[in-house]
Amino acid sequence: MDRTALIIMIIGALNWGLIGLFRFDLVASLFGGQTAMLSRIIYSIVGLAGLYSISLLFRERTQNEIE
Repeated sequence: MDRTALIIMIIGALNWGLIGLFRFDLVASLFGGQTAMLSRIIYSIVGLAGLYSISLLFRERTQNEIE
C-alpha cells in the first residue's frame, strides 16, 4: 500500500509540476477537463494517497527499511 500511495503521489506531483511550469494539466487533458467526472476521481485518488502518506511520517522504522 505504501508503494502504491507513493506512485500515485509521484504522478500527482508531476502533474502539479507541469501545471506550475507550463500551465498544462495532463490529467485534465487526458480525461476531459478539470470538471470531468474521471478527472475529479483521479484528483481525489491523488488526494487520498497524500492523506494516507501522512501516516508514513509517524511510523517507526525498522533496520530493514533503513538499509
